Amino acid sequence: MSKNIHTEAVDQLFEAILCLKNKEECYTFFEDVCTINELLSLSQRFEVAKMLREKKTYLEISEKTGASTATISRVNRSLTYGNDGYEMVFQRLEKPE
Repeated sequence: MSKNIHTEAVDQLFEAILCLKNKEECYTFFEDVCTINELLSLSQRFEVAKMLREKKTYLEISEKTGASTATISRVNRSLTYGNDGYEMVFQRLEKPE
């Protein structure tokens, strides 16, 4: 049973995120919205995704990030079968400005 994330509340959250102008504003907003552990978990998943994309092994990823094999596997599933959100962001980050 999958929950639908396409709600008015989520739309409003994304609109709030899209109005942030720089990294410092992101820190200010996300420190209020998320717990430290939630934010660190999100950043850990992003790091795991980058390393999986670089073809690092689960052991290398776990040692560098501290992520469990369950987390690494979950991120890997998203990279393989997800909506290509990670890939979209990675491609945009790689483009020279």
